[in-house]
Amino acid sequence: MLSGEAVELDVRVARVGSRVPALLIDIIIQVGLLFALMTVAGIVLALVGLSGAPLDGALVTAVYGLVVVLALIGYPVAMETLTGGRTLGKLAFGLRVVRDDGGPIRFRHAFTRGLVGAALEWPGLILPLVTWVASLWTMIANPHGKRLGDLAAGTLVIHERTPEVWGWVPAMPPALAQWARTLDLVGLDDELALSVRHFLARNRMLREPSRTRLGQNLAREVAAVTNPPPPAGTPGWAYLAAVLAERNRRASRRLAAARARTAALWTDAPATVAPATPAIAPVASVTPPVRAAGIRSAVPAPR
Repeated sequence: MLSGEAVELDVRVARVGSRVPALLIDIIIQVGLLFALMTVAGIVLALVGLSGAPLDGALVTAVYGLVVVLALIGYPVAMETLTGGRTLGKLAFGLRVVRDDGGPIRFRHAFTRGLVGAALEWPGLILPLVTWVASLWTMIANPHGKRLGDLAAGTLVIHERTPEVWGWVPAMPPALAQWARTLDLVGLDDELALSVRHFLARNRMLREPSRTRLGQNLAREVAAVTNPPPPAGTPGWAYLAAVLAERNRRASRRLAAARARTAALWTDAPATVAPATPAIAPVASVTPPVRAAGIRSAVPAPR
């Protein structure tokens, strides 16, 4: 996503899997709110009738119509305006509505989303089944997961929470820290990095000769897409751990910088970011696997 200040933001767009449960929570709240307001309106009208004031059908219809509008439109519009794009359902799932440029929404955005949602989507006062299917299809087909209300308002829904990193991430072997900072990791894709992490986390559960053969293959694959080669005599497990730890350090630094830029946008502060400190979560130390001579020979020595 490119913000209005030409700052590239790395955000996670919310899809159907998280938006539908959040919507169901909001619908339950709206139904409860509707019944509560209907009850209050009925009590007020009854008291007015007992006082002797004339009540006609038009007034009763207008009061109950206002109650429906407050429940279906007033709730999401008020919540999203006051909380910067969150309803109770979105808050439960860590979602937020933002503008297409990543900035916070205003009343006009929330009102447009709420009006389109009440009229065409949830529950769909106009052709409910057709518009419900159309909105669901739009959320699935749109690259940013937008529904009809988002398309009309120029907004999208994103995840505020970052999922925890899976399992175990190796620590950097101290002897390889300086060398690892010079690594070119552009060619190391996510699939290969995940394979290395699985191997390092599970190597003690593997039996020989499968462990040695798998370690050799992974070391050769990593060496083919990274440079420079490690210092001579580097054990295979240390080489793989150093590459993965350095990749994680750089990714954590980029994430910290992106969060700082996003925070600056939310507070309307200038989009200047101080050098970020690597935000690496505490990780378990790398325990050398059972001695496997074959892995060492798979790591190329510098020429």
